[in-house]
Amino acid sequence: MTPAVILLAMVTIERLAELWLAHSNTRALLAKGAFEVAPEHYRVIVALHALWLGGLWLIGWPNPLNLAWVLVFVALQGLRVWVLLSLGRRWTTRIIILPGAPLITAGPYRYLAHPNYVIVIGEIAVLPLCLGLAWYALAFSAANAAILAIRIRSENAALGGLRHVAAP
Repeated sequence: MTPAVILLAMVTIERLAELWLAHSNTRALLAKGAFEVAPEHYRVIVALHALWLGGLWLIGWPNPLNLAWVLVFVALQGLRVWVLLSLGRRWTTRIIILPGAPLITAGPYRYLAHPNYVIVIGEIAVLPLCLGLAWYALAFSAANAAILAIRIRSENAALGGLRHVAAP
């Protein structure tokens, strides 16, 4: 087993675990009266991430790893854990609004409105760079930017009414 296969396997397991957690959290939130906003672009996000990771498996598995980029990717995973811990049971891959719940302002949300998306932007670019695939990083970063523009606009609109409630 090559180092690239080990890295891709770890990322695949992480992503599958996150999908399970997101689904679990979404179900729990909906049971508490939450609702989903702008679900129409969710399938595109899932497809983009599946193509990104699937393509890395297809063309990246035999490549040597660039250790410097691997270290950057590991740092991004640490930030991802910080986001997950900060949001707790409210973390999901969908835009879910729980009426009456304040915005999360702890952890990285103290500094950025959308730290999870900053991390995803980094991951989409950095994992291919770990495998020496700069062109791949560029292509998927462009596609990710397009879908995130829609996603962030939708999320900001949904959260707009909550922002003034959560401010100190």
